[in-house]
Amino acid sequence: MSLFKKLINQEEKMSLIGLGYVGMPIAVAFSEKVNVIGYDLNEKKIEIYKKGIDPTKEVGDETIKNCMVEFTNDEKKLREARFHIVAVPTPIKADHTPDLSPLEGASKILGRNLSKDSIVVYESTVYPGVTEEICVPILERESGLQCGKDFKVGYSPERINPGDKVHKLETITKIVSGMDKETLQEIANVYRLVVKAGVYEAESIKVAEAAKVIENSQRDVNIAFMNELSIIFHKMGIDTKSVLEAAGTKWNFLNFQPGLVGGHCIGVDPYYLTYQAEQLGYHSQVILSGRRINDDMGKYIAENLVKSLVKRDKNVKNAQVAILGFTFKENCPDTRNTKVIDIINELEEYDIHPVVSDSQADLSEEQKLYGIKFMDMENIHDMDAIILAVAHKEFKELTLDKLNKLYKDENRILFDIKGLLDCKEYEEAGYTYWRL
Repeated sequence: MSLFKKLINQEEKMSLIGLGYVGMPIAVAFSEKVNVIGYDLNEKKIEIYKKGIDPTKEVGDETIKNCMVEFTNDEKKLREARFHIVAVPTPIKADHTPDLSPLEGASKILGRNLSKDSIVVYESTVYPGVTEEICVPILERESGLQCGKDFKVGYSPERINPGDKVHKLETITKIVSGMDKETLQEIANVYRLVVKAGVYEAESIKVAEAAKVIENSQRDVNIAFMNELSIIFHKMGIDTKSVLEAAGTKWNFLNFQPGLVGGHCIGVDPYYLTYQAEQLGYHSQVILSGRRINDDMGKYIAENLVKSLVKRDKNVKNAQVAILGFTFKENCPDTRNTKVIDIINELEEYDIHPVVSDSQADLSEEQKLYGIKFMDMENIHDMDAIILAVAHKEFKELTLDKLNKLYKDENRILFDIKGLLDCKEYEEAGYTYWRL
């Protein structure tokens, strides 16, 4: 009997290693079909899940409370499973090279608890070759088992979009791959249990790895183009949003917008691809050029704010500035690799120490990663300038009257990074209004 059939007959268990924004929703979805062990080495995170709390806001407290996932930080529980999905972060280091330590650590944990005749599927974003050339040797060394004989591997890149309630695990076509045809079919059958949109069977693990890393690289390059256009049009005195709305009337114009590009995917994945390219002797031109533009946008925004303060005869040093929104994207508590921090760091170079408000952010995470204390919106007042940095739902509902109360006088500066508000309304009210 195949491993797939044993899973659906509840004769075998699945494990999910890494219970963050990606791993946890996967574990919950599969728990409706098979027995799932949800493992994370973070004991506090496990305790939160056991209490029925969803800090990621991806599936909600009620779903966590009622799901059948066996949450644990005891790695020995992995020995009870024979189908393993690894979904741990793959960040970058300060020098923009891949940081594979979480993936290597997870592989070591799984390796020393790997049972014979298991299948291991990696979901973490990597450059082509990592699964077979880095992860497999760790699994073999730690387990004493031989890949291909005692266990099999595959790769199925995650496509979960944090904060997106439409494009979810179930509704996005899932790429699957395996080291051989038999493994590929087993993996495809397992994912078909929960992915209603269906699966796409890639011809090899490396093809699947490459497909994932270029998806976000493509978006990154397109957004970089929009950011560069924004810089150019500002120098021309033209509103970028108005230009894009006009150009968007053509049927094949791509609907990308300028903005801060952070998070653990779009702002990271291109560096995985270009790193591997450099190992092979090719230095990326287009991809890295786009990365440089996007990485500099926080500084660009801060510099323009300083210029606006000067133009409005406001003191730059110790200017009162509020930043609304800190997460890397709208309606999501995730602050990892947020580029709003770049605005803050650049402003502090001018002795401006902004206050930050974000009701969506994971407070424990942001204090640990950035050392920032947030302020409630109702406590913000007497500001010289406000930066509306993230398009959270509550910020879209801000009115002119509400914003007026946040300033100390009528000499108001508003930086609406995502273009949420009506430009003309605020300019007519005497604001210095700026957007990308």
